[in-house]
Amino acid sequence: MTQTTDLLAGLAEIDPASALAAAREQREAATTHSQGSYLALFSEDDADFPRDERFILAAQVALWHQDSILSAHYAQQAGNTPPGERLQLALDHAERLTFQPVTATAAHLGALQQAGWTLSAIVTLSQLVAFVSFQSRVLHGLRLLADRPVAAHGNPAVTAGVWHTQPFSHSGKTAPVAFTQRELEWEPWIAAKPLAEFDPQQQQTLARFGHSDSDYFRLLARNLPLLEQRTLTDKGIFFTSGGLPRAERELAATVASKVNGCIYCASVHARKAAQLSKQPEIIQQLLDVAPGKVLSEHQSPRWQAEIEFAAAISATPTSAAPQHIQALRDQGLSELELLDLLQSTAFFAWANRLMLTLGEPYIAEEKTL
Repeated sequence: MTQTTDLLAGLAEIDPASALAAAREQREAATTHSQGSYLALFSEDDADFPRDERFILAAQVALWHQDSILSAHYAQQAGNTPPGERLQLALDHAERLTFQPVTATAAHLGALQQAGWTLSAIVTLSQLVAFVSFQSRVLHGLRLLADRPVAAHGNPAVTAGVWHTQPFSHSGKTAPVAFTQRELEWEPWIAAKPLAEFDPQQQQTLARFGHSDSDYFRLLARNLPLLEQRTLTDKGIFFTSGGLPRAERELAATVASKVNGCIYCASVHARKAAQLSKQPEIIQQLLDVAPGKVLSEHQSPRWQAEIEFAAAISATPTSAAPQHIQALRDQGLSELELLDLLQSTAFFAWANRLMLTLGEPYIAEEKTL
């Protein structure tokens, strides 16, 4: 490993004396555990998923996001492993997660298993692609905030993405076909690790984060060190004082989920945004935006600027540009608020890609009295 302290600060060329550096220090947990997630992914050399393959995949994912800086970082550490059938299937999976995660199916994970990918390796592969999707967006946003050059990908209005509209899940449960604020359930396409198979210390880690009874988190816990770092990154982004109001962080998560077509994530975070902002009708209006339609219409000037930035960051490749930052500054957002908005949005490039490609939501049957 050539970087063990703060990879993103170096790649973004952040001036240590800048307001941005000070804001990142205030968000030390997010900064530390984003780096910790990187190390958890790329320090390990697992026989089921060798580090050389991880660097090859990460370099390609960053390249698909048109992030030449991040891609070069990973390419420098990648070897020359020829892409046999096993690695080619992983690249196919990575490409799907990068560009069209909403098109993933249970059969795609079955194909990986048939090619020799273990359940733990499939989880780590999916985490890697989703993490680099997050990392590239944070890096792009940090370079914008640091007034460094970024790749210009045009600046079209980013619209709501498509989503699943089939009425039943893979297992035959009733599936949601529209964005909603109601509570949904989620089921994995590959087996979550049973709680009894974790040792006592691992069970304590799961319990500390409230993950013991969740199929989703016990599935991700097939790589528990990475899940722990990811969870701490999440908490460092969303559960910190000062800066961007929590309702607007949840708004950013909802916008990213609309762009990516993740009905489950949107349901959770739209509900939180509605509760905290006390504007459930405005949040529902956002959820109701049809595929191909602009997300920011009929919103307040501040929310319009935030939604347009969050949508642009969520695009693949990201289309966030200096004018987005200026529009946010014109609405009075501080450096810390800008950082919070960036990281809240970028985290859902990670979360959506896991939710959409490792399983799917369903509507739980209502209990009768």
